Amino acid sequence: MKKTREMIEKHLSFVDVVCEVCDARIPVSSRNPIIKELTGGKPRILILNKSDLADEDATSEWLAFLRSGKGAEGLYAAMKMNAMSGQGVRKLFEKLDVFAEEKIASGTNKSAIPLRLMVLGIPNSGKSSLINRLKGTRAAQVGDRPGVTRGKQWLTLDNGMQLLDTPGILWPKFEDPQAGLNLAFCGSIRDEIMDISDLGLELIRVLLKGYEPLLAERYGLRHSGDGTEDPALACMEEIARRRGLILPGARIDYERTARTVLDEFRAGKIGRITLERIR
Repeated sequence: MKKTREMIEKHLSFVDVVCEVCDARIPVSSRNPIIKELTGGKPRILILNKSDLADEDATSEWLAFLRSGKGAEGLYAAMKMNAMSGQGVRKLFEKLDVFAEEKIASGTNKSAIPLRLMVLGIPNSGKSSLINRLKGTRAAQVGDRPGVTRGKQWLTLDNGMQLLDTPGILWPKFEDPQAGLNLAFCGSIRDEIMDISDLGLELIRVLLKGYEPLLAERYGLRHSGDGTEDPALACMEEIARRRGLILPGARIDYERTARTVLDEFRAGKIGRITLERIR
């Protein structure tokens, strides 16, 4: 992360606008707080990516909040996107065209000089998918795990704009433990360093609070843990029994159950869910 920060600072003077990619399901936790500091006042376009996996009403509320200036000081624009399918990419191009025209009109840029973009975001936020959509080819590596993009890449788009890809930048310490959990739920922290059984249990606990009907429908839950000492644990065990995730001796396979819930949440199979709402 130190090398990524140094690389960003080194190339920032060549950049006209920063595209910051975050996860629409966790619009707060998936934004590195040092990005604003790193970009040094450069105009930023905030992209709520993976919006196809997020609660539509919640995404609309977040966009209204961000565009009001209350949620992110200094933003040039905020928009939703599904970079995997390309939904929202055309609107981003339109916004960038407007930005380029404004720079020419203000005299701060000449028409012969291409607009230069920097794409920033935490690991697994969908940066590489967005870059491939902007480029129109598989210019950047794409993966369903954090840490796929290893180094910087300057790319030239079909419209002449130039784009700098960067590795995901994740802060080394979380002041809010819930932010760390949210990132882990969405796959921005490697599963290998987590206790998967505990992580899956905590996700069930969160979903019971905000999306119990979706959880019950997906797994055919009858009671959702009502009246038990630990509703989340009761739900986890019921999910295991209904999916046949049982070890010899009729024991619950908590790890496989947790992985099932985490994988299906990340793939949107439980439903469209946003873990962070405007308070």
